[in-house]
Amino acid sequence: MKIVFGLMGGLGLFLYGMKIMGDGLEKVAGDRLKRLIEILTNNRVMGVFVGTIVTMVIQSSSATTVMVIGFVNAGIMSLTQAVGVIMGANIGTTITAQLVSFKLIDYAPIAVAIGVGIWLFSNNKRTKNIAEALIGFGVLFIGMEMMSDAMKPLREYEGFKALLMSFGENTLLDTLLGILAGFGLTAIIQSSSASIGILIALASQGLLPIEAALPILFGDNIGTCVTALLSSISANKTAKRAAFIHLLFNIIGTVIFVFILKQPVLHIVTSLTPGDAARQIANAHTLFNITNMIIQLPFAGILVYVAKKLIPEKTEEKEIHVGAKYLDDRILETPSIALGQAIKEVLHMGRLAQESYQKSMEAFFKMEEKIAHEVFKLESGINHLERDIAAYLIKLSNTSVSASQHEIVDGLFNTINDIERVGDHADNLAELAVYRIENKLQFSDQAIKELVMMHDRVLKSYDQAILALKTGDTNIAKRVIEREGEIDHMEKSLRASHIARLNKQQCSAGAGVIFLDIISNLERIGDHAAKIAFAVIDATEKY
Repeated sequence: MKIVFGLMGGLGLFLYGMKIMGDGLEKVAGDRLKRLIEILTNNRVMGVFVGTIVTMVIQSSSATTVMVIGFVNAGIMSLTQAVGVIMGANIGTTITAQLVSFKLIDYAPIAVAIGVGIWLFSNNKRTKNIAEALIGFGVLFIGMEMMSDAMKPLREYEGFKALLMSFGENTLLDTLLGILAGFGLTAIIQSSSASIGILIALASQGLLPIEAALPILFGDNIGTCVTALLSSISANKTAKRAAFIHLLFNIIGTVIFVFILKQPVLHIVTSLTPGDAARQIANAHTLFNITNMIIQLPFAGILVYVAKKLIPEKTEEKEIHVGAKYLDDRILETPSIALGQAIKEVLHMGRLAQESYQKSMEAFFKMEEKIAHEVFKLESGINHLERDIAAYLIKLSNTSVSASQHEIVDGLFNTINDIERVGDHADNLAELAVYRIENKLQFSDQAIKELVMMHDRVLKSYDQAILALKTGDTNIAKRVIEREGEIDHMEKSLRASHIARLNKQQCSAGAGVIFLDIISNLERIGDHAAKIAFAVIDATEKY
C-alpha cells in the first residue's frame, strides 16, 4: 500500500504542478496565444507550428486537441486546419517528457521557494504569473521524485520486473500487450505526459529498459486520444471527424513504428544517451511524434477523406447554424483564447442588432410588412444570443483569467446588454412600421427627410461603436461619444419642429405620435452606442 500511496501522491503532485505551470505560462503569454491562433491559415505546416507552441504553453496535448474540437464544432476552424494543429499538439506534449527526463530534482525546492517568494512580495501581475510557472515547475519535479522513490521497492519483485521486461520481447503478442498497457494507463489518468512521467520514473529505478518502454510509449500516444473522443460525443459531425483523425494519426504512427521503424529508433536513442533509459524514453517519445508528423502531414487530405467516409453526414442532419457561432465550452481550457472567441461572438451579436435596426427603418420607409417580420425573428435570435454569451462569460470569469482579462469580461457583460437593448429598439421601430402600414399613415416629405437624416447619423454612430469594439481604437470610440451629444440635440430639435407642424396641422395626429416615438427610439440607440464606446475606452485605458 505504501507503494500505491506514494505513487498516487507523486502523480497528483506531478499533474498539479503541470497544471500550475501551464496556467502561469498561459497568463504570461496572454493575448499572444490568441493572436497565434488567429494567424492560423490552411497552411498545414503553420497549423503544426501553432499546435506545438500552444501545447508547449498549456502543457497538455489533450487540452489543445479538445480546444481544436471546440473550434471545429464552432465552425471557425476547418478540418484541414485541425489536422495540422493536432499533429503539432503531439509534438508539443513531448517537451514535458524532455523536462522530466533531466535530473533536476535538486533545483525543484529552489524553484518553489523563489516562486513563492516572488508571488508573495510582488504586486506586478506578469511577475506573479512567472512565479506561478516557477512554482508549478518545482512541484512537478517533486511529484516526479515521489513517484520514483515509491517505485524503489519494486526492484526487489522479480515478477514485476519480468512483466515489464516481457513488453520488450520481439513477439507481436508482447508488443500488443505493451501497447494496451500504455493505452489503458493514459486513458485512466487522462494525460500522456503523466504516463510518460511514470515510465521515466520506472526507468530511473532500473526497472524499465527502452526496449520494454517503446510499446507502452506507443500505447500512451493512442490513449491520449480518449479525452478528445469523449469531448466530441456532444459535438457536430465535423468535430467528431477531428477527434477521429487524432486517433487515426496515432494508430497509423504506431503501426509504422512497430513494423518498420522500431529498430532504427532504438539505435538512434541508445546512441544519443547510452546507459540513460530515462533520456532514451523522452527522446523516443519526441522522435516518434516528429517522425510521425513528417510522414503523415503530406497525406493530411487523405486522413480528412477517410474521416468523412467513416463518419458521413446525413442529409437530414445538415442544418443552418443558428445561435452562437464562436462559443464552445471546450475552448475554456485556454481562457485567453476563449476570451477572444467571446469578443467575436459579441461582435456577431452586434452585427445582428445592426442588421435588425437597418431592416426596421427599411420596413418603415418602404412600408413593407415582410421586412418588419424579419426584424421580429432577428430580435428573438439576439435575445437568445445574449443569454448564451452571458452564460459563457460567467464560466470564463471563473477560469484563471488575468486581472486585465477579467476587466474585459466585465465590460462585455455591459456591452451585450447594450446591444440587446439596440435590438429591442429595432423591434419597437418594426412595430411602428407595421402600425404605419396597417393604418396607412402618410408623412410629409419634410418629416421623412428628417427621419432619414437622424437614422443615418445614428447608424454611423452604432457602426463606429462596433468597429471600436472590434479594433480597440479609442479614437473611434471618442468620436461615437461626441456624436451622442449631437444625436441628443437633433432629437430635441426634430421633436420641437414636428410639434410645430402638428400645431399647424401639416401632419396628422397619428403620424405625429409615430414620428415622436421613432426619434425617441433612435436617440436611445445612439445612447447605447455611446455606452459601448465608453466600455471600449475603459478596457483600453485601464490596462
